[in-house]
Amino acid sequence: MSGVVLLGTVVFLYFRKDGLKGSHACASTLFGFYLSSTAIAPSIKAGGESLASLLGGIKF
Repeated sequence: MSGVVLLGTVVFLYFRKDGLKGSHACASTLFGFYLSSTAIAPSIKAGGESLASLLGGIKF
């Protein structure tokens, strides 16, 4: 499962259950796009991949 789908699902659940307003979701999306074009983007990507690997290794 891609990170975009996972994060999209989390935002959707917050929107439906916890009252996340559309403007908050839009601001979060724009923040993510701007953040992805900065110099810190590779570090964030590596951290996300590491977290996904850690969560993927958990056995239920």
